[in-house]
Amino acid sequence: MSTQEADTSSPGGTPAHGPLDVEQAEAALVEHYPRLVRIAYLVLPAALGRNRRVLAAHALVQRSLPRRRPTGAPLPKQRRAEDAVDPGYAYVRGEVLRRALRHRSRRPALLPRIWGLRVFPRAGGTDELALDQRLSELTAAGRAAYVLRGLERQGDAEARRVLAAAGVSDTRTALAEADSVEGMHALLESPEFDPCALQARPTDLMRRRQHGRAALAAAVATLVCGALLGLPGDGWGPAGAAAPSYARNPASEAALDPGQLRRVDPAVWRSSARTDFSVWPARGGLTGDSALLRRALAVWARPGQRVHASATPGTPPGPPMGPAQLLFAGEVDGSRVVLFHDGLRAVRYAEPVDGTGGPSLDFARTDGADAAGSAALVLTRTSANVRYLTAPWVRTTASRDLLRPAKPVLPLALDGYGVTDPMLSPAQARDCSAWPVLQLRDERGERLYADLGELAPARLTWGAPGAPGDVTGRAARESWARTACLLPTVRSHGVRSVNSWQYAEQRLPAGGGRAAWLCTRAETWRGTGARVLAQFQAPGATTGALAARSEVSPACGPREPRVLAGVLWQARTGQWYVLAAGTRDFVSLTTTGGVEARRGGRLLAVEAERGVRAQLVGKLANGMRVAALR
Repeated sequence: MSTQEADTSSPGGTPAHGPLDVEQAEAALVEHYPRLVRIAYLVLPAALGRNRRVLAAHALVQRSLPRRRPTGAPLPKQRRAEDAVDPGYAYVRGEVLRRALRHRSRRPALLPRIWGLRVFPRAGGTDELALDQRLSELTAAGRAAYVLRGLERQGDAEARRVLAAAGVSDTRTALAEADSVEGMHALLESPEFDPCALQARPTDLMRRRQHGRAALAAAVATLVCGALLGLPGDGWGPAGAAAPSYARNPASEAALDPGQLRRVDPAVWRSSARTDFSVWPARGGLTGDSALLRRALAVWARPGQRVHASATPGTPPGPPMGPAQLLFAGEVDGSRVVLFHDGLRAVRYAEPVDGTGGPSLDFARTDGADAAGSAALVLTRTSANVRYLTAPWVRTTASRDLLRPAKPVLPLALDGYGVTDPMLSPAQARDCSAWPVLQLRDERGERLYADLGELAPARLTWGAPGAPGDVTGRAARESWARTACLLPTVRSHGVRSVNSWQYAEQRLPAGGGRAAWLCTRAETWRGTGARVLAQFQAPGATTGALAARSEVSPACGPREPRVLAGVLWQARTGQWYVLAAGTRDFVSLTTTGGVEARRGGRLLAVEAERGVRAQLVGKLANGMRVAALR
């Protein structure tokens, strides 16, 4: 991987955030409306047909503004010259991409609609038709990558960031798909792809007349059936926020019956061979509220349009396969909250007590959880605070600031249901001035958990990948104090645990002291998509500098503990150096490109010019050559 300048001003490339300015986003939408609709039109699947594709593109853009006007919601600032003109445009464009990537052709938007007419962009030439055909062969992520490169003029690094923010898990594959259609970028400005300059034609007039008669008959039948279904008995009445029921079978009916929920006795966990979510008892003041449980199960099975739903990557958001386990039902922070577990997922349903907003539904994959992985779940988030529901074996809870290892912990009280007092959460923080984490103690010891914006907090560990331990010692806490500000790079990624370990120490040239090299690996619940960060910690720096990162490498993990990374570093004398360090299995390091050098051992320090790019390769004892982390 090319070495990069060590920059501690924004570790990990984490963008700063400012308060959400809805007016700014609205102004950007109005100013750039044609361009945003063009982006949506290009990313949407060609299988929609040109008429529905045009209407869907307009619908996506018109729904891209924030629904509320809260203060403090994150809005990304401009990062590079190739990025959006202003933060408002960056926000709206990200929402348009996210919605276009998630669009399902079988669910046409209710608005806008045009009755009796078909609309479509003006026809282009043979080149435009060829490009449209090539784009239709790509995935939605591939089309989005092509549009960001060709229409938005973004480089690969920035395109990957925007794609990841829009929900694309494999950005490298998306860019590789876009590579297959290179050389036709200028055509994206063609009228062929302008859904704001339209032609109109009537639909089939004879078919419309036939459909009109059929619609009248269907309306009569619907009124009759609706009256029958609304009668007392076995008919399904209004389900509130749940969508209509389309199919029935005994298993589905059992899953929707509050009386069929599995409820574990409070003492089971003490004698059970398993210590995980399966032995959590049903707790909370509303576990006997059948009406609440019935609503929660109905919304889980069929979330309607009023439901704010979310799922961590790799988590199927579908209905339960059978009766789920009830973990909690109670009123917390102005909401009625229900927590379920079905063996694969933890599911949270929440509805406001005052009825001012729609319910929310959150899914998180939690299969394979052990005692440490099932120690807590997020119960509520309000403003900057978070409450947790803890496992029955948790004895004490506290809040600890990772950035201040010497500062005493702040004890958190537990109520009779295992619910913690509210504590500050860094999940929506706009800066890294503090990083509160949850500290839990049980009979096995003390553990730390970080809120990364998901239902299950991520466990933090320290040590070599083969046998990491909990963050309890002084060295572990001091190192995590300079690593915490890199955690935003793994937010909302389905992270199960984050391990950090110091794999090398290096004496810096020109009397610069001793620097530490660390590798941080975030493992996911789904087992794939782990993120690896190599970090350079210069002496005296308050936070580490990101030296390299990867989303596909087994490096720094139990399967392949070795790692190699390099940075460009400036000494106090003003001289620049290429620095590199690898794990103990490297016997020599070589740089090529901007700097030609070879050093024996696993450390390297070579004089260089500012801004130089050098390719770094290491050699193992068996003669195998290994490239730097990328």
